[in-house]
Amino acid sequence: MKASRIAAAGAAAGITVLALSAPAFAHVSVQPEGEAAKGGYAVVDFKVPNERDNASTTKLEVNFPTDHPLASVMPEPVPGWKIEVTKSKLDKPLEMHGEKISEAVTKVTWTADGDGIEAGFFQKFPVSVGTLPEDTDQLVFKALQTYSNKEVVRWIEVPQKGQEEPDNPAPVLELSAASEDGHHGSSGDDASDAESAEKASAETAADSADGTDTTARVLGVVGIVVGAAGVAYGVLAGRRRTNA
Repeated sequence: MKASRIAAAGAAAGITVLALSAPAFAHVSVQPEGEAAKGGYAVVDFKVPNERDNASTTKLEVNFPTDHPLASVMPEPVPGWKIEVTKSKLDKPLEMHGEKISEAVTKVTWTADGDGIEAGFFQKFPVSVGTLPEDTDQLVFKALQTYSNKEVVRWIEVPQKGQEEPDNPAPVLELSAASEDGHHGSSGDDASDAESAEKASAETAADSADGTDTTARVLGVVGIVVGAAGVAYGVLAGRRRTNA
């Protein structure tokens, strides 16, 4: 009886813990694919779980920070979803690769063509962003999640350090320090990288051409040998028939 009561109490406690912790894992979040270093570029995934049993998620709106605008925002196509990118004029132009940028992306909207994200599933929405600011440790992306029953969940509450997580926290992207070699994470020296890639491609092509040429020569020699052997065999066979 004691063992049964202990087991029942443990199960109840486990269910309670899961019930309390579930909301923390069920909100819209953002995570980098690899590293999101200050001053560099990164691919980030907006992860959207479906929290409803009787409706599917059909729309996601992500508002990009205006206090730290990003000059480059390129969403990756997602099958079954239409993507709309909204740009706005900047109060203070940005400088990127020696050029001034007077507008930046302030919102990206994904709308499902079909059923969207059904109950029990989640969807990732990848976006390439850059350059990441160097004067902050994080970027806040406020998001709106719309369900097929027209319900809208606003993930816009900014989490505060030292305080409990709000009920509807906004996705927060944590930025890492720029690398010591000065390449700022994934941004690097584009010209050098392109030159290295081109050189490697040329070397690979040359090696492939040499290998193809060598293979052709070997096959040619083998063909000559096989042909000569066939002729010799034919001559010998003819002689044997004549002698017979």
